[in-house]
Amino acid sequence: MDEENELIALRRKKLETLRARGVEPFGKSFDIDGNISEIREKFKEDETLRAAGRITAHRDMGQSHFLDLRDATGRIQIYIQAKEVGPELIELVPLLDLGDFLAVEGVCFSTKTGEPTLRVRRFDLLAKSLRPLPEKWHGLQDIEARYRQRYLDLVTNERSREVFAKRIAIMRETRRFFEDRGFQEVETPMLQTIAGGAAAEPFSTHHKALGLDLYLRIAPELYLKRLLVGGFNKVFEINRNFRNEGISRKHNPEFTMLEAYWAYANFEKIADLVEELICHLSEKISGSLKIEHHDAEGRVIRTINLTRPWRRARYVDLVRDVAGDDWFKLTAQQRRERATRDFELEILPTLADFEVTQHVFEKLIEEKTFDPLFVTHCPKELVPLARQNVVDPALVDVFELIINGVEMAPGYSELNDPDVQRKRLLEQAGEETQKIDEEFLLALEHGMPPAGGFGLGMDRLTMLFTGAESIRDVILFPLLKPKK
Repeated sequence: MDEENELIALRRKKLETLRARGVEPFGKSFDIDGNISEIREKFKEDETLRAAGRITAHRDMGQSHFLDLRDATGRIQIYIQAKEVGPELIELVPLLDLGDFLAVEGVCFSTKTGEPTLRVRRFDLLAKSLRPLPEKWHGLQDIEARYRQRYLDLVTNERSREVFAKRIAIMRETRRFFEDRGFQEVETPMLQTIAGGAAAEPFSTHHKALGLDLYLRIAPELYLKRLLVGGFNKVFEINRNFRNEGISRKHNPEFTMLEAYWAYANFEKIADLVEELICHLSEKISGSLKIEHHDAEGRVIRTINLTRPWRRARYVDLVRDVAGDDWFKLTAQQRRERATRDFELEILPTLADFEVTQHVFEKLIEEKTFDPLFVTHCPKELVPLARQNVVDPALVDVFELIINGVEMAPGYSELNDPDVQRKRLLEQAGEETQKIDEEFLLALEHGMPPAGGFGLGMDRLTMLFTGAESIRDVILFPLLKPKK
């Protein structure tokens, strides 16, 4: 029998002993005075408080014991002494293990070292941990195990707890930001008959009762715009999108997006809003407009400066800066050759000419830009739902916000001409005209006000504020292959 199985066998033996003594360690409830962080805030000498948490440390001193109780909010020390709890309860202490959930009622006092501690008068075992937790100081060393058994990662890894506490705060503050500015939070369908609003491969499913093929949404955009038609002038949604595509450091098949639309605004006003939002979040979450990212040893590897105003530059100017002043004067074949020869980029034969330029942009500009940059006036082929630029019809009035080497938020002046919109969607769909969302076009024909809108990846935003290297580090339960 290996060591882990021996420990499990020992814990099960303790469970049998507890039950033989009339102690049932599962299913009880216990009235507490708050989570452990709140207990520490309420701590006052000689005050009686009731707390509960998981045992994460146990120092046995014979007839007295010091234990640590922990939950997601913090840790508190408890002191169990025979003369305080009596002989029946003190005999149960050796049957406790690290990982067990314990509830206590105790009197507040501070140790000689000033440690806030509860002198226990009584305790109840609320749940027996039948498997040992990962070793305290090392936690889960296997990265995949951390994702697969996130609950253990959260118990043993303070860094993970901090990341997800920040994520929760980001979501809360984002909602507050929009509500304070008159935006209304809405919900739109996850199951859609046509996967629209972006160019991506959807997940498909089937509704048996209706005999209907459906898709998990790739974006909520076309439904949110229907609300503009219906008179909702400021709307936002924070929810899941799904894309049946590759997994990488920056991509997970299921991810969280914020999308917001503002009637009578344009892309420049939306850029101001996004800039204000992210700066607001940075000051609330990080306490500064300068965000430091650290390596595993705690050394600063990058400082991202969010101080306003943020830089704005046109797409074509940025491309010329890195690819040559003559880039847009070259033939399509010459652009392919230069991208391959001079920039050592892999250019697949299937890429359209505008996609070749976009590939250059992503590799030579996007991935090397860390401080905020609004890239404006992109080619219309990249954003078929955006309003055409009145000066140069080849461009659309859009921005792509880049921070930390990734696209954080695309935004644009929305296209509200139903005839132009139909033409753009047909161009995007090619011969697959069944992918055209006729219901959306019908809504546009009833009249949609001019508007600005944007989408912001909340997972990538959390990566920015926490310094996480992978999107999996900021998603509680990222998608993994089943264990064999």
